[in-house]
Amino acid sequence: MTTHRTAQPAPDSARPAPGSPPDHGSARVPTLPSTRTSLGPATPRPRPAQATALGAVWAATRIAMLLLLIVDRLGDSGVAGEVHTLYRSWYEQLSQGAFPLDDVTWQYPPGAALVFLSPGTLPWLTYFQAFVALTLLADAVVTLALARAGVQGAWMWVCGLPLLLHLPFARYDVLVTAIAVVALLAMRGRPRLGGALAGLGAMIKVWPLLTVLGTPRGRTTRAAWLSAAASAAALFAALTLGFTHTLDFLRQQGARGVQIESLGGTALQLARKAGWAGKVSYQYGAFEFTGPYVSSVARLSLLLTAVALGWLLLWRVRARHWTTATPFDASLAAVLIFTVTSRVISPQYMVWLLGLAAVCLTSRHTTQRPVALLLLPAAALSTLAYPLLYQDVLDGTPLGVLLMVVRNGLLVTAAALSCRRLWTATATRPSVAGRAPVLTSPSGD
Repeated sequence: MTTHRTAQPAPDSARPAPGSPPDHGSARVPTLPSTRTSLGPATPRPRPAQATALGAVWAATRIAMLLLLIVDRLGDSGVAGEVHTLYRSWYEQLSQGAFPLDDVTWQYPPGAALVFLSPGTLPWLTYFQAFVALTLLADAVVTLALARAGVQGAWMWVCGLPLLLHLPFARYDVLVTAIAVVALLAMRGRPRLGGALAGLGAMIKVWPLLTVLGTPRGRTTRAAWLSAAASAAALFAALTLGFTHTLDFLRQQGARGVQIESLGGTALQLARKAGWAGKVSYQYGAFEFTGPYVSSVARLSLLLTAVALGWLLLWRVRARHWTTATPFDASLAAVLIFTVTSRVISPQYMVWLLGLAAVCLTSRHTTQRPVALLLLPAAALSTLAYPLLYQDVLDGTPLGVLLMVVRNGLLVTAAALSCRRLWTATATRPSVAGRAPVLTSPSGD
């Protein structure tokens, strides 16, 4: 791999003609290194008027989300109930120095204990109030980080998250997404910090580890990957020393079936309309299908997940052309394909996808703009499916089946489009006229 000196990107008017090497003083950078990194400014940061508008929309939408959550909490429905019953019970067990034992609903890596214990840092509030306050703070951190990186990404997050109504404030996925977003944005200039955050996020909910997948080869990858491994190992060691039953979650996670909102669940819903004799049962903390062939569908989902992993490894080997957006685009593509091949697609998974899509939009080099647009109606349909029309989904009514077919169809389309655009931009040889200038990454790779 050719090593380049660190240099600031030249303005568009000063860049060389397509196909010719850029001029960095007296140095000439070869045009055909084995791995190229094309860097340029992110999308513009918000001007004062834009920042004011962004803040006003964030405040208005979040107040509305909180009001919906208060109404939901008073009604003691399932959306808010998960925090003040399930999360609270885990908090009480974790406070005793033990992970939940033989609890089929505990299916999270040990780092999740930090999230469920964190409301205890605000003892003047109830557990529910403290959890929501910390989630709102994480939401604000994501908004601020995205606004500093690029205004388009900030608008995507601010306007996209309310499509899920109050659900994001009653799940811990916003806090995990905040770690992943900051990790990805840190990869540009501080890969060790980005990797460390990715490792911590992986110990909380696994998928943030995918934020290191698209780092450019060389020092950036070594720094990010080693930092991710070190931080994950350090946190795991600390939790193993401080708690008992650290790995008990693996038993519950491995026994999961086919959740009704997953891609496999949609196929079984259609089969039930055609006469299949399966039923819906509540088990492992979710509504899943039981009956003939369910285990085969679950195994097929696992096989597709393995195929997705193989494709990502192949992409990593074949990728030759990097831009500042490549780590962002690769993370979104990876999380999308693992989501659609999973045995479970919970509505809060859309929080991850919206956050990663927003990060992609902070770079003008992203290939994922059409994918981001597909995720917005997918989020809206997820809200219709849960909580608004969840009974239809459970009963398999024509409306419920249609919702799942269209929502999952959008996710499959988004995943396929994301992977195709990522591969085309990075793993195929561009035409001479379409080559991006060869510039240097901030990390010196």
